[in-house]
Amino acid sequence: MRIAVGLSGGVDSSVVAHLLKKEGHEVIGVRMNLFPLDENKEEDDAVKVAEFLDIEYISIDMEKEYHEKVVQYMKAEYLSGRTPNPCIVCNRYIKFGLFLEKVLESGLQFDMFATGHYALIEKNSVSGRYELRKGTHTDKDQAYFLSMLTQDQLSRILFPLGRMDKKQVKEIASEVGLFTAKKKESQDLCSGDYRNYIDEKESGKGNFIDKTGKILGRHKGIENYTIGQRRGLGLSSADDPYYVIGLDGGNNNVVIGYNRDLLSSSMIVGSMNWGAIIEPPLPLEVQVKIRYRDDGIQGTIVKKKSDGKYLIKFSEERRAITPGQLAVFYDGDTVISAAFIDASEFSGN
Repeated sequence: MRIAVGLSGGVDSSVVAHLLKKEGHEVIGVRMNLFPLDENKEEDDAVKVAEFLDIEYISIDMEKEYHEKVVQYMKAEYLSGRTPNPCIVCNRYIKFGLFLEKVLESGLQFDMFATGHYALIEKNSVSGRYELRKGTHTDKDQAYFLSMLTQDQLSRILFPLGRMDKKQVKEIASEVGLFTAKKKESQDLCSGDYRNYIDEKESGKGNFIDKTGKILGRHKGIENYTIGQRRGLGLSSADDPYYVIGLDGGNNNVVIGYNRDLLSSSMIVGSMNWGAIIEPPLPLEVQVKIRYRDDGIQGTIVKKKSDGKYLIKFSEERRAITPGQLAVFYDGDTVISAAFIDASEFSGN
């Protein structure tokens, strides 16, 4: 096949390009540039990898699209009192979306698109649906960040490292002579502190309030706080420590409470991206992760509400349910569906 490989300049994508070429595929290195080239330290490494492997290479300027789809989303979420997950949006709309469209518009044709993610995609011969699964030998659940990809997108993607671990990948890179074998692990292309995009004119100081509406102090901008935060509040309590338990973007208030106020037995999520299955009859028992660094817990997708959102109940209380973050639902290692968290219900005990 003719395969486009997303070259980041790191060890994972460079080994993917090597393995696919070794298998006899025609490989083209492609890279999306989200920032001005003089700020892009990884661009030169991607070029070096392509030259070393003797493969064609092109880079596509995606700065405008990235700003419109990801940065604007991030700003809107922060200022409305939600905690955004930009990598999820970047993957769906930029990296595996508009970027590939622009590669094709450049005149470069390819059959599949491959990246260095540690995840698996398999087509179910019975249902005909593409199933996204966790990688088999990694403690990093990269399927979490890919769970909002559509069936059409999954049908065109390859993850050659899905059954490997980092040690194996680095060993291959070293054996081949790739300089990336000794590189420190690179960050995702769209990493960084997104709050830097928000200026003082868009945000501003507001009030810390308790659940009754009593003003406890002043905060330095709602985008600087997230649910469950304890440090950096500048508030003291004679009783238990204070935590952020809510963000009121409409009134620019940060709601303060106690750790017990962060416990929830259920949550509301928005529109579901169904993965391995078409939307089934509810209720549906699943394993739920409410954030990336979460071991997951048994839960139930109880029902679809009249506004298109879903009610989720947990087998035991969860702490710091955060609107704007992504909830991912699994059957074992297989992604069943994913949706952005809309609200939690404080148990108050």
